[in-house]
Amino acid sequence: MKVYVTSIFVDDQDKAEKFYTDVLGFKVKNNIPLGENRWLTVVSAEDPEGTEVLLEPSSHPAVKPYKDALVSDGIPAHSFQVNNLDAERKRLGDRGVNFVQEPMNAGAVRMAVFEDTCGNLIQLIERTDTDQVDNEKDPADSGQKKKR
Repeated sequence: MKVYVTSIFVDDQDKAEKFYTDVLGFKVKNNIPLGENRWLTVVSAEDPEGTEVLLEPSSHPAVKPYKDALVSDGIPAHSFQVNNLDAERKRLGDRGVNFVQEPMNAGAVRMAVFEDTCGNLIQLIERTDTDQVDNEKDPADSGQKKKR
């Protein structure tokens, strides 16, 4: 099983499409009219067959309080991985993106957080560890996790 599509609630699909494509660099995968809204998904230009991000309208009554609470508490709605956090911070900053958390070390990752102009905080992650750990325990080991 793998993640096929995940949603980001957005206040305005047109604005979100511009931000996620023109500023962040995603590519539109699906743009299908559905009444007043669209089934609008974007994918990473680096992985066009990868997970789709649905830019989903925030029209459900539960969405606004949910998004407001996340932003108020400083909790990112989603996390995107980058290879070079400092370079990505500069590229996006040069495009006017407002960062609410500058790049910082956080254990096995470096992270930063920005506003997506659509009511969400988005976290950027750069992995700093080169060893990936899986959750299987090696029976020959004293309960430590196996490294791949």
